[in-house]
Amino acid sequence: MGQTIQLSAADGQQIPAYVAQPQGAIKGAVVVIQEIFGVNSHIRNVADGYAAEGYLAIAPAAFHRAKAGVELGYAEADMGEGFGLKTAVEALPAPGVMQDIQAAIDYAAQASGGKVGIVGYCWGGLLTWRSACTLQGLSAAVPYYGGGVTTEAERARQPQVPVMAHFADEDKWIPLDTVEAFKQAHPEVQVFNYAAHHGFNCDQRGAWDAPSAALARERSLAFFAQHLA
Repeated sequence: MGQTIQLSAADGQQIPAYVAQPQGAIKGAVVVIQEIFGVNSHIRNVADGYAAEGYLAIAPAAFHRAKAGVELGYAEADMGEGFGLKTAVEALPAPGVMQDIQAAIDYAAQASGGKVGIVGYCWGGLLTWRSACTLQGLSAAVPYYGGGVTTEAERARQPQVPVMAHFADEDKWIPLDTVEAFKQAHPEVQVFNYAAHHGFNCDQRGAWDAPSAALARERSLAFFAQHLA
């Protein structure tokens, strides 16, 4: 269903991105932001899933400035490599990877002719939150268990578009008291908690929880249908 294209960021850097085109009329576009495992088969499947719902979906390679062609699995060694790459990208001088996400948003708007939403998982959830607060051209954002989103520094940001955030009750990376603090700081954000672990949306991880994943997807699709129409 998809193909890889090259995006041009504001600084001229070429960034690969996976694009999935819907069949028939396009409802709008969704930018899909990876976990710390690259634009792997799971992220491509997520993009294909949004395309099947009528959205042009694009997943930029958020690790490209640190290492090209990253596609990891979910073993312990993969997690270690992914965390190292995330650390390297986070250390880039500003705007760093945010200009690559902006390029994906701009492409999605032009290619779809409609409004653009963004969804991200794990580290991608954090980048989705930052995108909602700092980037241009978005109409809705849906971070899933964004590591770091509930920290004091990130809570201080103000979203410029409607946000729906999904968290997991048993997430060892995101303590529930910080989720509560995030909810208090952002009453305008729709926050949902699930009886699951970090990574519950990914059917390639041991943490996958099918009922939670299905409910979060249903809510996310309704949210995008409302704000991208």
